[in-house]
Amino acid sequence: MEGSVEARVSHEVDRWLAWLPRWRPGTHRGRVRLCTRCFGSPILAASGLDVDVPHPVQHAFSMRMKGIIDASVDDYTARNLPMLHREIRLAEDRKARRPYRAGEGLDPEFRGLDLDPEETPGQPFLFTLQGLEADAAAESAEPAPRPFTPQEKEALREEVRLADEFAKQLGRRICIELAHHRARIAAAVERHVEPQVAQMLADLDRELDAPGWPG
Repeated sequence: MEGSVEARVSHEVDRWLAWLPRWRPGTHRGRVRLCTRCFGSPILAASGLDVDVPHPVQHAFSMRMKGIIDASVDDYTARNLPMLHREIRLAEDRKARRPYRAGEGLDPEFRGLDLDPEETPGQPFLFTLQGLEADAAAESAEPAPRPFTPQEKEALREEVRLADEFAKQLGRRICIELAHHRARIAAAVERHVEPQVAQMLADLDRELDAPGWPG
């Protein structure tokens, strides 16, 4: 992995920069729940995207960096943690046999986002994508996995701890590397994001000043 993290970070920053000109502000109502992947993210802080940047822009960036971590942890697990690797593969095989997976095949910019909008109190949805996925999983009737012995549980906990520690170390390396990209990230936000946010605020001012509004 030595010498490759820098190239992977640079590549994913390039891909995010290529995507950014296509971003447009959403017209739906704002989020109420905080995104647990982005709120307080050290990766966003290291890249300079943690303050005054719309969440979809932040999320698209953080998910690309998460992709680097996920791929590296998968490789590390396959090479060094056989028990955890086996359990992950079995879980993925069970998921792959489901007849419907709502989040399958999404671009990195959209992974990890809520599949369904938040409900309005008193106005429930007839169905939701997450509900359909849960129903499909229930109908597949997968048999329960074999229970672990106490020794297997302890061994698996240790392998999970090692995988988590590897992911944390890699995350710290990515944060250090992102410091070298802050200038071009900031320039792209100033060029492609800030004018759209300013236009939205100007449109809002015009609407509030339009005849018919009280005051």
